Amino acid sequence: MDHARPLPVQNQAAPSGQVPTDHSQHAAMPGIVTDAGGDHAGMNHAGHDMPAQSDPTSGKHAAMGHAGTAQGMDHAGMNHPMTFTATLAWRQASDAALARAPVGAAMSGMTMGTANGWYSPGSGTARLPAAEGPMRGAMFSAGEWMVMAHGYAWGSVTDQGGPRGSDMAFVQSMAMLMGDRDLGDRFHLQLRAMSSLEPAMGQRGYPNLFATGETANGVPLVDRQHPHDLFMELAARLDYRLGGDVNLFLYGGPVGEPALGPSAFMHRGSARYQPLSPITHHWFDSTHITYGVVTAGLSAPKFQLEGSWFKGREPDERRWNLDPIRLDSWSVRGTWTPSPFLAVQVGHGWLKEPEVQHPGENENRTTASVQWARGGVSTTLAWSRKDRQPGDVLNGYLAEATWEITPRHAVFGRVENVTNDELFPDHDDPLHDRRFRVTKAEGGYAYRLPIVGPLGVALGGTVAAYAKPDALDAAYGDAPVSWTLFAKLAVGL
Repeated sequence: MDHARPLPVQNQAAPSGQVPTDHSQHAAMPGIVTDAGGDHAGMNHAGHDMPAQSDPTSGKHAAMGHAGTAQGMDHAGMNHPMTFTATLAWRQASDAALARAPVGAAMSGMTMGTANGWYSPGSGTARLPAAEGPMRGAMFSAGEWMVMAHGYAWGSVTDQGGPRGSDMAFVQSMAMLMGDRDLGDRFHLQLRAMSSLEPAMGQRGYPNLFATGETANGVPLVDRQHPHDLFMELAARLDYRLGGDVNLFLYGGPVGEPALGPSAFMHRGSARYQPLSPITHHWFDSTHITYGVVTAGLSAPKFQLEGSWFKGREPDERRWNLDPIRLDSWSVRGTWTPSPFLAVQVGHGWLKEPEVQHPGENENRTTASVQWARGGVSTTLAWSRKDRQPGDVLNGYLAEATWEITPRHAVFGRVENVTNDELFPDHDDPLHDRRFRVTKAEGGYAYRLPIVGPLGVALGGTVAAYAKPDALDAAYGDAPVSWTLFAKLAVGL
C-alpha cells in the first residue's frame, strides 16, 4: 500500500472538456488569503504545501502545512481525513461546483472520511457525485481529530392550497457533527451525530399537500409532514484500507441509515433549498432515521457494494426519545460512480412492518436512482417500488434539480409522481384504501447571503401545482396551488 500518491496539480491547464478551477470566487473565504489573481497565498496546489507529502511507512502526511487555513488548523499531525487523491478531473469537477457556492460554504480540496475526492459523501453510507463539491460546513482540528460541523435553522411560512390545505409558520432544524481520525496505518474511524429540535413543532408537523405517513396522537397524518426526531443519527464508521483507495467498512449505531435508496433529501445538493419534504418521502427516505443499523461493505473509487441489518419499523410519534432498538430487516445496495459527474445506485430491502397504520404488513422495497452534477447543477432522478405483503404495489417517481447560477443566486425544482392509498384513512369514507396517482410540481428561487465564515442565509420561495384524478376534486379542489416563503440560516449554506 502506498499512501504517498501525489496530489493533483491545480495551476496547470485543464484537459479538454474539463472545467478549469477558479478560486477567485473564494477570495473572502475565512482563513484563506488570495491575491488579485485568485491564488491561495501560501498554498501550493501542486502538493498542498507538502514537499514531503507522505511517509509511506506510517501513512501520515507529515508536511501538510496549509498556510492560512481556517481556525489556525495545524495539519502536521492530520493524515487521511483531509487528503484528496482522486485524479485532476475529479478535483476540477469539485472545485467548479464550489465556485458557484456562497463564499465560505466549504473548503476546496477538503474531504472527510476515506472518500479521498472520488465521491461526495451523502447521508448514511450513500454516495453523491464528486461534482456536487465538498461537504459544506465548518472544519476544524481537535488533536488527532478533524471535525466537520453543519446545521441549519429553517424558518418557513406556507399556504397549502385547496379545501384540504392549510397555512402555518414553522421552523425546521438540524445540527450535525462529524469527527474523523486514523487509527494506525490501516484503520480510519468516523463518528457521526445529528439531531433536530423539530419535535417542538408538535406531533402533527407542518402542512404538505398529498404527503402521508406516520401518525400523531394515534391518527394517521395526511396532507402533513411529520417532524423529525431529536436523535437523527448516532453512528460510527470504521474503514480498513486494502490499498489503492479500496476499503472494507463497517457502519452502525443506535440511530442511523441503512443501505437503501439514494441519499436522504436534506443531504443531497438537488434538494438543498427545497423547504418542504418530498411527498415521496416514505418511498425513498423513510429509513433515514432508523433505530438500530449495522452495515458492512466494500468501497472502491468507482463502486460500492454494501448490505444492512436494521429495524424496519419507522420511528414512533414520541419524537424526543430513543425508540427501542431492533434488527429485523435487511437491505443490499450497489452504487456506481464512474466519473466525477455521476452516481448510480440500485438497492432492495425487506422491511418488517414498517408502517404503524398497516399492522401485519411487511414490505419489499426496490429503489434506483441516477444523480448527475456539474458546475453548480445537481440533479436526482429516482424510482421506488413499495410491495406490501399482503397489500398493494405502489410506485413513486422523483426528479429534482438545483442550479447554483452564481454564489448569490440559485433556482431549483422538483417533480414527483406517486401512487398513494393513504389519502382517506377513515374506514367509512367511500375512497378509503383506494389508490390515486398524483403529481406535484414545485419550483423556486433562493438568494444566498454570506454572513461570516461558513455561516450564511438563503432567502427565497416556491410555488407548487398538482395534477390528480377527477375523483379527488371534491376533497382537494379543481386546481390547488401552494406557496412557501423561507429563510434558511445555515452553517455551510
